[in-house]
Amino acid sequence: MTSPANPPLVSVVIPVHNAAATIRAVIASVQAQTYPNWEIRAVEDGSTDESPVILATLAATDPRIHVQHLPAQSGPGPARNAGIRAAKGRFIAFLDADDLWHPEKLTRQIGWMLANHHVLTCTAYTRIIVATGTKTPIGVPAHITRADLLKTNTIACSSAIYDATHFGLRQMPALPKRQDFAFWLDLLTDADAHGLNERLMTYHARPQSVSSAKGQAAVHT
Repeated sequence: MTSPANPPLVSVVIPVHNAAATIRAVIASVQAQTYPNWEIRAVEDGSTDESPVILATLAATDPRIHVQHLPAQSGPGPARNAGIRAAKGRFIAFLDADDLWHPEKLTRQIGWMLANHHVLTCTAYTRIIVATGTKTPIGVPAHITRADLLKTNTIACSSAIYDATHFGLRQMPALPKRQDFAFWLDLLTDADAHGLNERLMTYHARPQSVSSAKGQAAVHT
């Protein structure tokens, strides 16, 4: 699967809060994509570490990186929503500030979405327990309905992409946790999701993360 002749723009939404230790590698994983047409919408969410300085430095060297600053820490949901509102791409992709994409991620996923007219997709991934280094391959079903998701959340946020030409710039609900899960349920009222069962993302599970339970209900392969 290769990139289309005129690849549509993909907006990569990255909420950033105290991610100085990881954000360089995260953004580098986007810059390493074989897919040529993307922008990063990094939203700085009240960090107290060096994250704002790092983001400013990276943005100064790559015009595809756009940085927004929230006036106060608001959490990953509002930060993602700010990025969605500013996005210019047809496709909205999500990436957390400590996860990594594999270089072929966008080429494979966007090419597959376009070829099959899929409007909401996710991929398989590798989950790493940071405290122990334990690696677990996590698979995804080929077809996901709203009823399926209510039984088991199989959509990892950093693997998900939706087509804004179908959904518009839909935003996440104002919830303290699991905004992404509620968001998928909302999108699934309009269209089913599809899973590309290729491991194209690495998810780092950290106990202190608001979204640390993201992979716990996923399907193991």
